[in-house]
Amino acid sequence: MLRLTLAQMRRSVGRLTAAAVAIAIGTAFLAATLVAGNVLQRTGYDSVTAQFGDADLVVTSGAAVQDLDTVRDVPGVVAADPLLLGGAELSNGARTTYQMLLAQPGDERLASVVAQTGRVPAAAGEVALPATTLDRLDAAVGDTLEVRWSSPSDDGEWTEHEGDVTVVGLADDPAGAWSAYGGAGLATTPDVLEWSGEAAQDSVPAQLLVVTDGSSQVQADVTTALDDADVLTKREAAEAAVEQITGSGNALVMVVLGFAAVALLVAALVIANTFQVLVAQRARTLALLRCVGAVKRQLRLSVLFEATVLGVAASIGGVVLGLGLAQVALAVLARADTGTPLPSTIAVTPTVVLVPLLVGTLVTAVASLVPAREATRVSPVAALRPVDAPSVSARGGRVRLALSLLLVLGGAAGLLVAVAASAAQVGEPVLLLGLGVLGGALSFVGVLLGAVFWIPRVVSLAGRALATTGTSARLAAANTLRNPRRTATTSTALLIGVTLVVLMSTGAASARRSITAGLEDHYPVDVAVSAVGGAGDESVPASVAAEVADVPGVEQVVEVPTASVVLGDGTFVVLRAPDPAEAAAVLRDADALDRLEDGTVVLPAAREDTVTEGDTTVEAVGTDGEPTGESATLRAVHSSLGGVDAVVTPATLRGLVGEAPVQTLWVRLDPDVDAATTALAINDAVSSDAVLVESAGAERQQYENLIDDLLAVVVGLLGVAVVIAVVGVANTLSLSVIERRRESATLRAIGMSRRQLRWMLAYEGMLIAGMGAVLGTLLGLLYGWAGAAIILAGMGEMQLALPWDDLLMVLAVALAAGLLASVLPGRSAARTSPVAALAVD
Repeated sequence: MLRLTLAQMRRSVGRLTAAAVAIAIGTAFLAATLVAGNVLQRTGYDSVTAQFGDADLVVTSGAAVQDLDTVRDVPGVVAADPLLLGGAELSNGARTTYQMLLAQPGDERLASVVAQTGRVPAAAGEVALPATTLDRLDAAVGDTLEVRWSSPSDDGEWTEHEGDVTVVGLADDPAGAWSAYGGAGLATTPDVLEWSGEAAQDSVPAQLLVVTDGSSQVQADVTTALDDADVLTKREAAEAAVEQITGSGNALVMVVLGFAAVALLVAALVIANTFQVLVAQRARTLALLRCVGAVKRQLRLSVLFEATVLGVAASIGGVVLGLGLAQVALAVLARADTGTPLPSTIAVTPTVVLVPLLVGTLVTAVASLVPAREATRVSPVAALRPVDAPSVSARGGRVRLALSLLLVLGGAAGLLVAVAASAAQVGEPVLLLGLGVLGGALSFVGVLLGAVFWIPRVVSLAGRALATTGTSARLAAANTLRNPRRTATTSTALLIGVTLVVLMSTGAASARRSITAGLEDHYPVDVAVSAVGGAGDESVPASVAAEVADVPGVEQVVEVPTASVVLGDGTFVVLRAPDPAEAAAVLRDADALDRLEDGTVVLPAAREDTVTEGDTTVEAVGTDGEPTGESATLRAVHSSLGGVDAVVTPATLRGLVGEAPVQTLWVRLDPDVDAATTALAINDAVSSDAVLVESAGAERQQYENLIDDLLAVVVGLLGVAVVIAVVGVANTLSLSVIERRRESATLRAIGMSRRQLRWMLAYEGMLIAGMGAVLGTLLGLLYGWAGAAIILAGMGEMQLALPWDDLLMVLAVALAAGLLASVLPGRSAARTSPVAALAVD
């Protein structure tokens, strides 16, 4: 029986190739994911270890900078320094940045940041800065910069300080120890303490790095000297820190493993479909084996053995493919400037090899269980019947139908309850999200379980519409119904991938639109250029508006007179008085000022609780911050405008305070430019140091880019499932060609051309793939909108989006994939000679 099984596999190697490709892609995905997890852990470990330099011991908690002398006095301690990270605001002219600064250790063995050029700080007022910081400040080694910091006074208030520092070196982080902060500079320990506002504190908590003489007793002695502080070896400290770092890393890996599971699920459907058809095609062989004495157990084990061999072989190929792709990706990233040092080679561990191998083999074996059971049902009498086109039973049982309806209705009810409760903001958001996920998952499983009942009918309806276009299309529509179960299984594989892709696209598009709308309400101006000094008598220099307008990417600049006032409830606000027409053109939410007119003050919705709509008293405030006594009664209205305290017309402001200074410029950017880059260009173009440039557009764009990046990654990962599903479509068409060999010959004999035969298979492939994509798109939209409604309900105004570009792309790819999948089967069918195909087997 074993030899016979191997012989059958050799005869069916072409038919098994598609299933092998599907499982190889899934296991390659899984292997690459596990390698990525190892790289994350190794990168985190190397990064944490680099922070400790060549220290032998690390005091992770329970110690302070002031304990250094105590540690240094312990016998066996060669050197000890604090691992102290602070920061300060550095300026060079109009350019300002906040820089993280590391205290320069006294012993170079404890240094994680070195001086690439110049030297490390050795005295107060000296710093070494990363190259990116110097570029940002347009400074170089040897330049003098201005430093600003705050420190607490005796009365608890914070006092601002300024000073000068000299750049004495170019700081380099060779191991990427501080890449999470964008790099770190160097300064002396007293300067770091002072600029961090901790110089006057009696105890400043800090990790302490210790170099010992190699004695094992030193660790215990340091622990005793510091009153039982946590003193760890370098390796122990790194492992403890990596547990925290890889906590999020492991979560990321788990998410990616979820996508790998989806890919393997789709592969399992393709494999199950393949084996079902193989069993059906071997009906006569299996029946003859029963006639000569083979028992059901032998037939079942034969199919399982074949699946296991296929699973092992395909999984081995998938592991090799996954490791190769991971190594190529690592080599590309290592050459790119990612800001994080990466290993040059992947780590091939037993887990990386064995887990994908076992999972791939197990998935293949499980997928063959139902076909193996079908093999045992072949009657010996079937061996004596004429050879007809094989078929697989298409009917599902009543239990399947009942279970499917129960899951769909129950899951949909849970999902609707979660959406309704989220909209009404009733209940714990996390619990509602869990209920929504559970309900969606159950309903989707119900849809898949009942696919055999409804997908063939949907394909039939689409086929009837397609049948009017010609003979090839009419035959293709009929062929999809000849084996409904296989049609349903193949279409379901594509439906899963498309549903998940559209779900993520719809959810991300809705999140992006909702977040952008909220940010546009809160930050309605792309860029604001303000006079330093707030609401006093300072004004933006007249030349600044022209300088800003000349910056490429700036669409419009509006001057905004400003004054401080006291409302009727006693709160101080800033009145801004732009020209209404110009303001409507520059604001992202132009409707926010629809109710602005003379005698009206427009307040943000956040002030609805303190100032009701209607008449309110507005009193002017002088440059000394005290009310002047000049007041007016204005009609208060509220709008969605945020980020601006209050808005009035220029005439209203003049009537209250006279001619007010222009303290702010509102700037609108072209929609196609990079907001952050343009804001930096504006900052560089402004010649005055007395203005501050703030870009809300850059913040909006940052959220949008984050969502786009995440969406691209997720869709890319889920695309693997779609690729496997396309392989399944090609597999189905190839097997259909083999099954209908005699039928195709008959069609050729009665006059069908090779071109018509190829188009028949092309229509069939596009019909199966297209309907799977359409149904998956509809389900993805529903699930995506429901998920967005649950997640975004508590974040303000929710706006559901329809990602037309993504939907059209998915449908186009599905149809193209169905057409492409029919090319090879179509050529095979067209090449078959009618005489040879009609020969008796």
